[in-house]
Amino acid sequence: MVALPSLKGLQAFEAAARTGSFAAAAEELSVSAAAISQLIRTVEEQMGRKLFHRVNRRVVLSEAGVEMLPRLTMAFQEIGSVSRELSGDAFRPRLVVSVPPSMAMGWLSQRLAGFVASHGAADISLRGDDDPVPFDRELIDIRLSYGPHYREHPTEEIVRDAVYPVCAPQLPGMIKADGDALAGLPLIHTDWGPTGASFPSWRNWFEAAGVEPGRAAQRGLSANSSRAALDLAISGLGVALAQGVYCAEAVEDGRLMRPAERAIALRQSYCLTIPERSARRDVVVAFRDWLINECRRAVGSPTLC
Repeated sequence: MVALPSLKGLQAFEAAARTGSFAAAAEELSVSAAAISQLIRTVEEQMGRKLFHRVNRRVVLSEAGVEMLPRLTMAFQEIGSVSRELSGDAFRPRLVVSVPPSMAMGWLSQRLAGFVASHGAADISLRGDDDPVPFDRELIDIRLSYGPHYREHPTEEIVRDAVYPVCAPQLPGMIKADGDALAGLPLIHTDWGPTGASFPSWRNWFEAAGVEPGRAAQRGLSANSSRAALDLAISGLGVALAQGVYCAEAVEDGRLMRPAERAIALRQSYCLTIPERSARRDVVVAFRDWLINECRRAVGSPTLC
């Protein structure tokens, strides 16, 4: 039988690598930072491999350390789960969900109660992240993103959305408008960040409508997230271009209206990425199915047809 490295040493390494700090690992494990350093050094000697490189009073993971971390984290999580079950604590599955910031700030957070009601309690960590996300370092179980960013993990396209002009019914001067009329209304622009080139802008919309808006395509309010732009529109401050997945509910309940029928399809689909280490977990499978249904229901809303 191959001799195993010190379990305490492996635990010390996992905590230090996960937290990025010997001091944080020491606090988590209730030992001194010197003890963490010694435990890790013992494991390195037992394995004959460096797990950290010491550089100018800093430590960075070696190639071997990078490879070991996600496996050890999963192993210690499993040990913790077994321990909780044996001690009689009610088992609650853990789920780490990563979505774009605009989806985390309202759309998904408002719907999570429906998932919990249907599938039972779970320890859910909801993260609003821009791409790319560190799947292994943050132990992300499921990621929703615009476009297929993660070819190294199993990824599926789930829905193709579009952007729609939307505004509050009480917007001053609001009428059911054509492209020329919209050019005379206050516009709300969205800066979608690094992926902005893939999202239609107001200039794209006016070009598709066959209208030359002049300087109107640059004037108006600007927000750096889809959610913020939608909130500005609901407040009556202008007309926003909003993805269907975000605006459908507000159009359905009358907070927003569509002042023009023309929509522009997005160039890429929304995609779900689930790393292989999470793919067979019951809670991940249930959340995947639920999230796909919620996205498709919003994008397929009759108010957007």
